[in-house]
Formats: sequence, C-alpha cells, structure tokens
Amino acid sequence: MALGGDGPQRGTAAAAAANLRRRKTAGGAGGAGGASGTMLQFYTDDSPGLKISPNVVLVMSIGFISFVAILHVLGKLYFVR
Repeated sequence: MALGGDGPQRGTAAAAAANLRRRKTAGGAGGAGGASGTMLQFYTDDSPGLKISPNVVLVMSIGFISFVAILHVLGKLYFVR
C-alpha cells in the first residue's frame, strides 16, 4: 500500500493514472515544458537552421526514392545489353 493508505499501490494502472493527473495539474495553465517545448521550437522563428515545410520534405523523399528506383531499372536494362 502507499504511504498513508490513501492511494493505489505502486505499479498498478490506477497509480499510473493518478500520477499522470498529478503531473498535469502541477504544471498549471502556463507551464508548457518538456517535450512539447522542444517540439514547438522547431516551428518558431527563433530556431536556427533551414526552414523547410513537412510537405517539401515529403516530396523530396518520394522524389529521391523514385530516382533510385529509376536508376535500378536503367542499370538492369544496361546490364542486359
């Protein structure tokens, strides 16, 4: 049992839910920290580096994959002749 006998035992799902509730209320309304603070830093104007939208990254990845596939096909055709 927990100290004082007023909470669920450690390691149970109820204890995990209670701990999560406690952490959410402890941060308050203005406490944006942890992983969310670092993730939001990628989309602010203050972050250093190249600014590329996720759509551009997706198009470039698909383009690179198709370019490699075309090179494989051309290599097979060239090897046959």
